[in-house]
Order: sequence, then C-alpha cells, then structure tokens
Amino acid sequence: MPLRNTLREPEAAPSSAGTSKRFRLGTHRVVSPQQTLERVRRLMPALGITRIANVTGLDTIGIPVVMVARPNARSLAVSQGKGLTLDAAKASGLMESVEGYHAEHISLPLKLGTYNELRFREAVVDVAGLPRLSVSLFHDNWRMLWVEGVNLMQGTTLWLPFDLVHTDYTLPLPTGSGAFLMSSNGLASGNHVVEATLHGLCEVVERDSTTLWHARGPRAQAKTRLDLGSVDDESCREVLEKYARAGVAVGAWETTSDVGVPAFTCSIVDREPEAFRPVAVASGMGCHPSREVALLRALTEAAQSRLTRISGARDDLHRKAYESAKDGVAAERLRARLREESPVRRFQDVPTYDGETLEDDLAWVLGKLGEAGLSQVVAVDLTKPELGVPVVRVVVPGLEPTHEAPGYVPGVRAQRVMRGRDE
Repeated sequence: MPLRNTLREPEAAPSSAGTSKRFRLGTHRVVSPQQTLERVRRLMPALGITRIANVTGLDTIGIPVVMVARPNARSLAVSQGKGLTLDAAKASGLMESVEGYHAEHISLPLKLGTYNELRFREAVVDVAGLPRLSVSLFHDNWRMLWVEGVNLMQGTTLWLPFDLVHTDYTLPLPTGSGAFLMSSNGLASGNHVVEATLHGLCEVVERDSTTLWHARGPRAQAKTRLDLGSVDDESCREVLEKYARAGVAVGAWETTSDVGVPAFTCSIVDREPEAFRPVAVASGMGCHPSREVALLRALTEAAQSRLTRISGARDDLHRKAYESAKDGVAAERLRARLREESPVRRFQDVPTYDGETLEDDLAWVLGKLGEAGLSQVVAVDLTKPELGVPVVRVVVPGLEPTHEAPGYVPGVRAQRVMRGRDE
C-alpha cells in the first residue's frame, strides 16, 4: 500500500529516476518557496487560516520569521515559520498550519478495539516501543481507536494507536485516549509525498537525538560542542553573521545519535544583559541527511523560538518562560557555558549525505534506522485529495519523543544513556 502522490503539477512530479531536488537554497525541496506559496495560499480560507504575519522586525537579528493564525484550530491556533528569505519563512509557517489542519480533521477509517483483539486479526505496531504517558492507562485490553499506516521498512500495512496520529485536542478526547504521548512529532507536509515523509521522519529522528543528548549529562554534552569557525556552508555563515551583528551569542552542539543522521541543537542569548529588554534564552533543533541543512534548521529555529516569545502569540507558551527572562538566571548560565566550554567538534567531521533525489535521501535514513536495530517506520498518509497538499504523520516505535513533553517517560534508549552517564 504505497503512499499516494497527490500533487499533480508537472514540475513536482517524480521522474523515472526519482523526485528531483529542484530547490537547494538552505533546504532540499521539489519547488521553490515562492511556488509553494502560490499553490497553497489559495487554500487559506478553506483551512481557516486568516493571516500570515511578518514578525521579523520585533527582534534585532533579521532572520525572517512569520506567524500564521488559524483561530478555530483544534490544537495550536498560531504556527511559526522561519527561513533564509521571507518567502521561505512564509512557506514554512503556512505549511505547518496546513499540516495541523489535516491532523485535526482526519477522515481515515478507524478501528475500535483492544490490542489483544487486533493483534490476532491485523498487523499491529510494536506498542512496547511507543511513547507512554507517566499516567498511562494502557494495557493489552484497553479499548481505543486505531488507524492504519504503512511500514516503510517492508512496505506492509500496520495499525497504530490513533492518539499518535491526530492533533484534535478538543474535549472530550476520542475514545480510549490517555495511554500514549500525544504531540505533533513526525507530522509534516510538503510539495510531494516523499518530501513530506522525509521531513516528518527527520523530525522524529531529531527529537530522539535531542532527548538522548540531554540524557547524556553536561560532561558528555561538552564533548559535542561545535566549532562554529569550522562551518563552511554559505547559508549557515550568513545566519551566524546576522547573530554576530545583533550582539547575540550562539552555541551549537552536534546531537547525532547512534542512528547516524546529522542532528544539531543550538542555543542563543544576548551577549550582554539588556535590563530594559530581557529576552529568554532560545533554542532550536535540526536534523537532515545533509549536515548543512541540519545545522541551518537549528540556527534558524533558535531565532524563531526567540521571536515566538517576543511576539507572545503562541498558545502553549507558559508564563514561566517570561519569568525566566526577567530573572536572567538561565541567560547568565548560558553565557557562562559559552565562555567556559571549548568548541571541540569540527563541522567537517559530522556525517552527511546528499542523494540525487528525495527517494535517495529517504532510503538512506531508513537504512540508518535499520542499522540501529529499528524495524518499524510507520507513515500515515493524511492527504486530503480535495486539497491536494501531501501531509504525512511518521511514527517510529523505539525512538524517544521530546524530553520536554508533559508526562514524558524515558524509554529504553534514554534509560540506557542515563545508566551510562560518566558524572
């Protein structure tokens, strides 16, 4: 049961050799951000999207960031987007809002039953590897909703808990909710279904890599500090120069896990305290087969995270984020870390891969996951034919979700790392 190729425009169609990467400025896409905007913008009224707002000027850095408003959303009503250009940021934010709509309005067939009822009739995902809640109610006879996906490792169908796919958080929640960690992890859209699938898969690997990096502890983390002077990618250098001109200190660490797909985390803070303009420490993450794309995502996401706090428009921002900015403790802690911790990792030593097509990149990431002992990579196609924008949710049993999620319980991989900490 292959994922559908729903985007029918000829420039986005795959060739006999695969889906070409026709746009390569800071990211690898089928078409340019301008073309993405032209195609998807017309859908805004149907999706309830009322506004794309350029909030770049609220900060001093100059990295383009936008917010996209969808007031009647069933999860977050405000999405963010970032990029090297304003069009890239608009496309990023718009597509995030589009994928949120799709995950809130799923019309796929569902099954109601227990794990024990389903496993004798259908192929079922490895539930032991799925992220549980600290107050999880799950047991083998817990009745819940299930949805069908495709295991990309074998091309066979698998049923998985609906909680891991939808983002409709209005009350009451669907029957059987409360067993697994609900989030938007692995939800992605694109100009082509392979593009969306790769993006969603990289996000799942990114969250796992970041969680494991945090589980290592400060001593092991220090050994992954990236020497920003060794970064030779033109787009990354452009972003780093913008930070420098704005007086913002940048720290980046390579978080690549045993999976081997390049991943980074980045934290930024004003070099000097601003008594009348306290801004919280902001961080970003990035993962992609190409180390250049992975690092750029982390760098630009940090700017997006900072502007999200400045704009104050995001639904899930807690007041603690602003209290932390006001007391300045976290900011001073990061400044001290950046002064005292030596960069040791050269950018050229980070693994990288750049296939000719998106299929090549996807196959490479799947191969890395297989080498790491992961046998299931489940993709659920959420694309609505009447809209024609490919949207996919990717779930990988065994990988860790974000460690910052409320109710997060460390899985097997995180527990193994924590047991091996050298501090």
